[in-house]
Amino acid sequence: MIIVKSNRVSFIARIFKKNIFILLIFFLQCSNPPTLYNVSGYKKAIDPISSIIQSSGLQTNIGIKVIDLKSNETIYEWNPNSLFNPGSNVKIYTCLAALALLDSNKAFSTSVYQDSNAIYLVGGGDPHLTIEQLDTISQTISDTIKLHIGRDYWFLNNRLRMRSVDLAKRINYLVVDNSIFDNLHYGPGWMWDEGSWWHAPQISAMSLNENCIDFYVSPGKLKKPAIINTHPKTNYITIQNESITVNDTTNFQKFRIERSWENQKNNFTISGNIMDTSSVDTLQRNIHDPSLFAGTVFKEMLVSKGLNIKKIIKGSVPKNAMKIIEHKSKPIVHSLNGLMKRSENLTAELLVKHIGSTFFDTVGTWNNGLLAIKTFLHDTVGVDTNTFSLSDGSGMSRYNYSSPNHFTSTLLWAYNNKNIRKQFFQTFPIGGFDGTLEDRLQNIDTTSTIIAKTGSLAGASCLSGYIISNTNNPIAFSILMNGFVNSSKPFRELQDEIVYALTKIKL
Repeated sequence: MIIVKSNRVSFIARIFKKNIFILLIFFLQCSNPPTLYNVSGYKKAIDPISSIIQSSGLQTNIGIKVIDLKSNETIYEWNPNSLFNPGSNVKIYTCLAALALLDSNKAFSTSVYQDSNAIYLVGGGDPHLTIEQLDTISQTISDTIKLHIGRDYWFLNNRLRMRSVDLAKRINYLVVDNSIFDNLHYGPGWMWDEGSWWHAPQISAMSLNENCIDFYVSPGKLKKPAIINTHPKTNYITIQNESITVNDTTNFQKFRIERSWENQKNNFTISGNIMDTSSVDTLQRNIHDPSLFAGTVFKEMLVSKGLNIKKIIKGSVPKNAMKIIEHKSKPIVHSLNGLMKRSENLTAELLVKHIGSTFFDTVGTWNNGLLAIKTFLHDTVGVDTNTFSLSDGSGMSRYNYSSPNHFTSTLLWAYNNKNIRKQFFQTFPIGGFDGTLEDRLQNIDTTSTIIAKTGSLAGASCLSGYIISNTNNPIAFSILMNGFVNSSKPFRELQDEIVYALTKIKL
């Protein structure tokens, strides 16, 4: 018995030792915020900001760094080198790297090729290809092929013969080519249960309508299902409408549109209640297999215009195929606005793969794209990339970790780089005006403008950016918060209060 007991104690001790760091992280994440020891900076900043944090009564882990961009002096810092999951603040790195490593005037292309019996739809990593643009492409293809009389050659009695061929009847395959990037749909460290929401689309070089279906929802007749229209209208999805139109809120059930994402299906179930007085609402839900989605919609467009497309496959364009049309997107700068102001995750990840493809002149992947970004941050910006973790371009990954000091160093470099600063500034949401800050920071002194990137995940809320003033030195700041539960609203409000206080400090 003594030996068994001793072995058991030894076993428990080994298990405890093995997991001690995990236990420490768990308790630190759930603990009260530490007392504000080791705060440094200007006294006129330390007193009001520390008072705001302590009086909030919020339980979370906080890291803050605020610098004067003219003098590069620290205005306020608390836990500036501690690592936090920054959420979409990661897009600051992605945006800056895209401006530095890609031609900002470059456009993304979507091309169509054709040979004797197939059409090839070639994705160019455009994050904003619309249904209307694809339909215009399909019309051009239809018109071109219907008017084209091909030539078919064969040997008869050892002599070369020729005849005219109606290509509209011969072409019956549609091949979708997304080979400029790898075929990985999900980034490293993404949560498996993100579901069918707009912010978590699958990533593909051939993307359409942000890889989502738009659902237009309006009330039906009383006690009948809601009226559902979709954009695009396509057989790629199925819909089971179990919703009910009601005229009061008794036992009201929340209206839901959910895809069978766990089974990798494009079957949508609509449930819950809608009030009979509701106006038309638009809801976006993502789809499984973006390239096949784009191919199916394109095929349906071509068939409606008289082409005999019978089958869709994935493949590559052969060397002897002829390019019929190339659609060019708006310049990359337009995509960067969507990346930062709307916090578009699809755009972020496509840009990472574009950067990898351009930097290494090969197929774009998360690995080579992130390597290029980290190389740029380390060698050019001066960020010690050995002290942080960057696992995707959007901030969806739970493997991302950065410090306030990493972000303010990046923001300082961008401010001092005159070739990049103006375009970089223009991508940020503006407090109280647009993007993810439209409903935040609305009461700022009219002499100050706040441009900043938000970052939100469960248990994480962050805000990093600039305070630009007509009467004061410009400021860069990073406020990172991790480890809370329930709503992030009070933590966003705390961030806003800190920013308000910073606008009042005279430097």
